Amino acid sequence: MQEAEVPRAALTDAISEDILCDLAELFKVFGDSTRIKILYDLFSGEKNVTEICRDLEMNQSAVSHQLKILRTAKLVQGRREGKSIVYALADEHVKMIIAMGIEHTEE
Repeated sequence: MQEAEVPRAALTDAISEDILCDLAELFKVFGDSTRIKILYDLFSGEKNVTEICRDLEMNQSAVSHQLKILRTAKLVQGRREGKSIVYALADEHVKMIIAMGIEHTEE
C-alpha cells in the first residue's frame, strides 16, 4: 500500500521547527545500544541500578550515566525507595517506540 504524498507546505505548517528539533534530539537518545538495553530491561518492571547492572553485566557508573540521559529525555522515571532509586519506563509510549523499532528491524 502506498502512502498519500503530503505537500511540502502542509508539512511545515503542521509542525514547528522546534518540535522537529526536539524529535531529532529524542531519536539521538535512542541511538545508543546501552540505552536501548536499559529501556528493554525495564520492560519487565521497576528496577534499581544494582539490578540493571546485574542484568546488563555493566558497572554502576556506566549505567548511572545512561540513566541520567534517559531521565533527562523523559524516557525513564525514578522514585526513591529507601536508600536507592527505583527506575521504570516513563510511560507506555516508550515501550511502544522500542517494540515498533524491534518489529521494523525484524521485517
